This record gives sequence, C-alpha cells and structure tokens, in this order.
Amino acid sequence: MNAVKTVFLMTLMMVLFLFIGYQLGGNSGMTIALVFSLLMNFGSYWFSDKIVLKMYRAKEVNRESAPKFYDMVEDLARKANIPMPKVYIINDPTPNAFATGRSPKKAAVAATTGILQGLSNDELAGVMAHELAHVKHRDTLISTIAATLVGSITYIAQMAGWLFMFGRSDDREGGGIGGLVLLIVSPILAMLIQMAISRSREFAADKGGAEITGNPMGLASALQKISRGNQLKPVSHSNPTTAHMFIINPLAGGGMSKLFSTHPSTEERVKRLTAMAR
Repeated sequence: MNAVKTVFLMTLMMVLFLFIGYQLGGNSGMTIALVFSLLMNFGSYWFSDKIVLKMYRAKEVNRESAPKFYDMVEDLARKANIPMPKVYIINDPTPNAFATGRSPKKAAVAATTGILQGLSNDELAGVMAHELAHVKHRDTLISTIAATLVGSITYIAQMAGWLFMFGRSDDREGGGIGGLVLLIVSPILAMLIQMAISRSREFAADKGGAEITGNPMGLASALQKISRGNQLKPVSHSNPTTAHMFIINPLAGGGMSKLFSTHPSTEERVKRLTAMAR
C-alpha cells in the first residue's frame, strides 16, 4: 500500500508541475515543468531524507559519542527485527523525534536534546520504538516524499499568486482564473495530503511501538510531555512541509489548526495506549 501511495504522490507532483508550467508558458512551459518534475521526483526519492536531516541541523552520533541513546536504539531495533538505523541528535530544547529514510536498510532516527533530557528511560524507549515502528511499516519513504511534495505545492501556490497578479505573457483567456484557483486550492491540497498520510500511520506506529517495548504507558506518558513542550515552543526551523514527520506536530496549536492537524489528538492516542495497557 505504501508503494502505491509513493507512486501516486510522485505522479501527483508531476501533474501539478505540468499544470503550472502550462499556465505560465504554454507548451514550452509544460516541457520545462516536465523536466523539473522528473528532477524533483528523483531528488525526493534519493535525497529527501538527507535534506530533512540537514534542515533540522541533525548531527549523526555513535556509541562513543552518545552511548546510552545509541545502545537503546540498537536494543529496540533488535526487538523490532529491523536493521540498525543511523542515529541523529538535534540540538533543540523542545522535545520531539522523527524517522526518515527510503527503506529499513537506509533508515535514520532523530531526536532532539530536549527529548533526551526531559523523558525517563521508559518514555524515551517508547518514543524511539514508535519511530522504529514507522521504519518497520515502511512509512518513512512516503512521509519524506510527502514533505517534498508539500513543499513543491507551496512553491506552486506562490507561482500561481504571481501569475494571478501579473497575468500570463501571452494573456490567454482564463490564465488568471486558473492561477487564482491554484492559489486557493494548493494549500488545502497540501494539508489534506499530510492528514491522509500521517493520521492513520501515527495510530499504527503507536501500537507497533508499544508492542516493541511491551510498555504502552511509557509511550502514553511521553506523548503528553512532548505535546506540552511543543505547545510552549515549536522545534527550531520547523515548518508545515515536514510537520507530519514528527511524533507530535512541532507546530501544535488550538482551534481550527487542531481540527486540521496532521496528527490525531494526543488525548485519543493516549486513550488507545491506555486500553492496550489494560
């Protein structure tokens, strides 16, 4: 299913670029957009994980530089029956974590210094087991490609805004209307893509992580602490294009933003984990 989703997202990216290329430059613009979309698809498959890690200034660690954390991840990976991922630490006081990589053999997990310092051993193990469950379920490729797609959609929306304001070079009828429609629809489409990908997978990763550790309440307690921390201060350099990758939305808010969040509510996740513990 994740393989089908990957192909769908890559195809969607290409279609969007072709559309905006045609809006901006007719057939010649569409040709340029085709080349650009092919490059974007290639880059998102092979390099999106590295881009995300670099975006958050994550530093790779090993047993010598972070022995306790590294050994914990290694032990959990063995219990999950997956290859040992690369381990990264993000220098940020806000507690959060994510996993990335195009396959279990090429996976990486990243955690902030805030989560390493603010959680107990059981809570931290629950969080990292959750991330390893994403790796085991092969969610990481789809989430990193989705981040690239959402970023592309945001860029397309900006291009459409300029198109609507200044019109097309050939002034073809309907160009401005098409740009306006894309400007309005693109952010909504990006949000819906993130919601569709992230919400159901978070529940599955919670369940998988709890099964790896055998301690659902460790993860439940961690989710509550992480949620409170991200409401006080977002993760540095966080943005909407990669928010769905984290265990808790790093841009957490209330009101309508909570309704359209990329993650299910923390209360519902804790409720399900508590039921597992019983």
